[in-house]
Amino acid sequence: MSLAIFDLDNTLLSIDSDHAWGEFLLEQGAVDPVAYREANDRFMADYEAGTLDIQAFLEVALRPLAENSPEQLAAWHQQFMASKIEPNILPKGEELLARHRSKGDTLLIITATNRFITGPIAERLGVDDLIAVDPEILDGHYTGKVRGTPSYREGKVKRLDEWLSDKDLTLDEAWFYSDSHNDLPLLEIVEYPVAVDPDDTLREAAEARGWRIISLR
Repeated sequence: MSLAIFDLDNTLLSIDSDHAWGEFLLEQGAVDPVAYREANDRFMADYEAGTLDIQAFLEVALRPLAENSPEQLAAWHQQFMASKIEPNILPKGEELLARHRSKGDTLLIITATNRFITGPIAERLGVDDLIAVDPEILDGHYTGKVRGTPSYREGKVKRLDEWLSDKDLTLDEAWFYSDSHNDLPLLEIVEYPVAVDPDDTLREAAEARGWRIISLR
């Protein structure tokens, strides 16, 4: 049995769930239609370029969680799952999860998208273990702040190390599947790194290092 780690956005999903949630909020009229759209698109471009200021992004991305009631957020997320996520779950991604599950591997999703968005997605995919950005919650309400280290770039490695320690597991014979060059710090430390429909930078790195490259599209 091994540890099989999966990025979520543009790996098991055909979209970026963080950006899609922003688009969903715009459709609901829940955020400023001009400023929020500009920020949502700009942060997505920064992420793709590897220049994202994660703290600046999270300050904007987590604000709607603090500005709306838990009941409203739950209702919106149910709609979001049906309209944005379900149509974009990759069947080949589910097959890949099933293959690792059938071998008895421990499945883990690790993502830079926050847990409010991704918790129900991981549950839908049948993956019990999730490392995600953790929004702070006080008295049952989101504060708009982050708890702990954001699971982004080197932060994914730090959060994974903490998770492994808690679970008394190691990275021996571990797999990691990702589409993004932002995940190079983690791809470089597992025994079986796999580039999934990779961006140009990751594809170049994977080809240079002889890593496996696959498509789930």
